[in-house]
Amino acid sequence: MKNPKNILISGAGSGIGRALAIAYSKQGINLFLCGRNSEKLQTTKILCEELKANVLLQILDVTDETAMKNWIDKIEENYQLDLVIANAGISAGTAGGKESFLQVKKIFSTNLTGVLNLVHPAIEKMVLRKKGQIALISSLAGFRGLPSSPAYSASKSAVRVYGEALRGNLAPLGISVNTICPGYVKTPMTDVNEFTMPFIMSVEKCAALIKRGLEKNKSRIAFPFSLYFVVWLAALLSPRITDPIFAKLPAKKSL
Repeated sequence: MKNPKNILISGAGSGIGRALAIAYSKQGINLFLCGRNSEKLQTTKILCEELKANVLLQILDVTDETAMKNWIDKIEENYQLDLVIANAGISAGTAGGKESFLQVKKIFSTNLTGVLNLVHPAIEKMVLRKKGQIALISSLAGFRGLPSSPAYSASKSAVRVYGEALRGNLAPLGISVNTICPGYVKTPMTDVNEFTMPFIMSVEKCAALIKRGLEKNKSRIAFPFSLYFVVWLAALLSPRITDPIFAKLPAKKSL
């Protein structure tokens, strides 16, 4: 969609979510931003309003299914959402040990169930008017299971595959679905990593690439190309080849 007017972004308090909100900000744009941190959301709002966007905030956790549905229902009483970006997510790894079941549940609850809690109420509204766009933020980590972050890579893989399937399912109903797979982006989420991150890019460049891909209605928006090619190839190769390589990757910190 080239000129969405009413845009909802989850996880807009920092990182990619904030950068996307800023990238879309201009006069005549209505931004509906949600997140868990009121102070961070207020900062995003100020930055977007400086660019003349109209900003409405909601403090909520995407894992709260009822709160998410109620918020979207309330928005739709006065506006018609053109673009919904399911961005909210958390990241954690094994810290060199075994990943706890509590961490696994928390990651899946936010990264997968949280996405579903957001997009399905929006889809129900869009189906009625036969138009709209849904964008799901996955990751290049979702192309191959990573021993250093099992739950994170699995949750992002689920989002990617679900989004790609949903695109074909909803296209006849007039709804576009786009799956976004960034590599390393400099955000508070990656700032805690204590290892070298290849091809890391600024959050502003990331947002620009996403916006451009959504305007072109690309099915899969994956970048940077060099790292995308590596993970794509790794997914094709036999685990006999890739297992020893991925076992040597540095571990992310745990929650």
